[in-house]
Amino acid sequence: MDGGTGWIGRADALARLGVKTQTLYAYVSRGRITARPDPADPRRSQYASSDIERLIRGETAPHVEKAAARGEAELLTSLGAEADGRPHYRGHDVVTLAETATLEQTARLLWGAEGLQPFAELRPRVDLFTAGTIRSRVFATLARRAGEAGPRAGDDPAAMVAEAAVALNEAVDAASGPGPRSHFHQRLARGWKMVERDAHLLRRALVLCADGRMSAAILATRTAASGGACMAGAALAGLTTLGTAELMRRTQAATAFVVAARRDPQTRLDDGASTDDPRGPSLLAALSLPADLEAVRRRVEDDSGRAADLPLALALTARALDLPREAAVDLVLIGRLTGLLGHALDQRRSGSPIRARVRYVGPRPGAN
Repeated sequence: MDGGTGWIGRADALARLGVKTQTLYAYVSRGRITARPDPADPRRSQYASSDIERLIRGETAPHVEKAAARGEAELLTSLGAEADGRPHYRGHDVVTLAETATLEQTARLLWGAEGLQPFAELRPRVDLFTAGTIRSRVFATLARRAGEAGPRAGDDPAAMVAEAAVALNEAVDAASGPGPRSHFHQRLARGWKMVERDAHLLRRALVLCADGRMSAAILATRTAASGGACMAGAALAGLTTLGTAELMRRTQAATAFVVAARRDPQTRLDDGASTDDPRGPSLLAALSLPADLEAVRRRVEDDSGRAADLPLALALTARALDLPREAAVDLVLIGRLTGLLGHALDQRRSGSPIRARVRYVGPRPGAN
């Protein structure tokens, strides 16, 4: 039995497969069974029970071997998944969660720290970054945290969660500016000089943005964490590649579209910002759009035959609240930072292997 963890020891693996130790090792080396160090004893290994069951059923999982040959990576995560077309965080429906959860509660869920209160005693930093865009301030804050912590600041579970909480707390302060210790969404609302009654829209948006499908940002974060980077350093590695992630790219496109479409009704969104993802309708359901923005939404939905997706919903929300031009992108940045810190924690705890094969295709050595 794997005790619900998805991992079993060598003896159990050999018993299930009915093979010798050498064969088990061969399966691992060929990428057909994923192995990791045993958290209780790094000298021993554990094996993914799902891979073993697949082999028992006679499935060879050729996609794993082909992915390795292409230089792609296969990752194991316990954070986010989709079921029946709906996103989930650790088994919790995201849309339902966003109805009431704060970003702090979502962080504890994604970080596997629901029994902890890592944000309770945190205080503002005196030497806060206040110049530049929100993006540049958040990046500078994480870089400083990484420089202060150094590599492999510790593997104690509670200490790593505390480290992640400090990084997120300082990043939100960098985005919102100094002020009273309130919830993250309230601090952002204060920084944007929003009407207090509308702050719940930021809360909902941040929760909806916290995690998503596999992306280069997640791979970068987990690779850095696997290599020993601290929480802030691993998350920074992910944020620097976040611009290539679908959610960020489409949010940038949707922001530009909404601005243009308010001026010219003939403007059309070429990026297909409509989908069956329920996160967009969830955010817009909590907001009463002014007539011109409602018309923009309807045009997109009529053109596509689907409800507005999350990027368009974020762009419409930012404009309806009269937030800065890049506010929708900044919400993705802060929300996704929470999830990336979760991936860094998950990677350090699980030791999930990140395998990629590199083949040299340059000039023959010694030819020049």
